[in-house]
Amino acid sequence: MADGQRDAADKSDPAGGPLPARFADRAALADFLAEAFPEAAARDGRLAGTEGGRAAAEACLAAVDPMAYGRTRNHLDGAVTRLSPYIRHGVLSLAEVRDRALALVDKPGEARKLIFELAWRDYWRRVYAEIGEAGVWTDREPYKTGWAATDYARELPAEIPAGETGLVCIDSFAEELAETGYLHNHARMYVAAYVVHWRRVAWQAGAAWFLLHLLDGDPASNNLSWQWVASTFGSKPYIWNRENLEKYSDGRFCRVCPHYGRCPFEGSYAALAAHLFPYRGAEA
Repeated sequence: MADGQRDAADKSDPAGGPLPARFADRAALADFLAEAFPEAAARDGRLAGTEGGRAAAEACLAAVDPMAYGRTRNHLDGAVTRLSPYIRHGVLSLAEVRDRALALVDKPGEARKLIFELAWRDYWRRVYAEIGEAGVWTDREPYKTGWAATDYARELPAEIPAGETGLVCIDSFAEELAETGYLHNHARMYVAAYVVHWRRVAWQAGAAWFLLHLLDGDPASNNLSWQWVASTFGSKPYIWNRENLEKYSDGRFCRVCPHYGRCPFEGSYAALAAHLFPYRGAEA
C-alpha cells in the first residue's frame, strides 16, 4: 500500500477498515473525501452533481417523459432521463423503468424510443454474460474501415482527455466528462468516432478513458458501444460531420470555434468516408 493510500485508510478507520457508508449530508461526504484523499481533492474536490440513493433515483424516474424523450433524445439539450447511473449501479432495474414509461403513455408505441434504449442496455449485459470481462476488451470482429488493428495507436494522445485539441466541441466534451462524470449519448458517439476514426486510436484506449470518469460506466455498454462506433462490433464505422453536430447542439460549439468552416468534420459523409477510409473498398 502506498503512503497516500495508507494515510487515507488510517483516517477512515484506525484499523484501516472499510470507509464509512453513511454521512449526515453531501457536505459531510465532501469534507471526508477531501481529508481522506487529499491528492484527488487537489485535482478536483467537487462532488458530481448526480446524487446517489434510492430516493434520488425514484425522483429522477418520476420526472421521465417518454414522448419528449422520443422527440428530442438526439439533441444534446434533449429530454434525456439521466437514469443511467442508477441503472448501472442496480438502484433501478430496467423493468422498473420500462413499466414507468409504459404507465405514462396511452399507447405502448409512444414509449418505443425509450424502451428501445433499455433493450440495448439489456443486450449489452447479455453479451457481457456470454463473453466476460476479457471478451469486451477484445475486438469482436475485424475493423471494417480498411485499416488493420495494428494501424491504430494503443494509447490516447494526451491532448484529448486534457481538452487541448483546439476543437471546441471535442475539448468541451472532454471537460464535461471530467467535471461531471456524464456525457450525453450523442456526445459519447462524437468523441468515440473522433478518437477512433479521425485520430486512428484503438477503441480500447478511449473506452478506458470513459470508464475512468463515467458515473454510469460499465464494461458492457461502454466497451461494446465503442466497438460499435469502431466497427469491430457492427457492420460499418460510425462517423459524423459538422452539419450533424450543429443540428443537435444548436450550433453552440461551432459558433465559437476558430476552425469553423475548415475543421476535420467539414464535408459530406461520402467525402469524409473517402478521406478517413481510403482502403475500405467498394462496400463503403
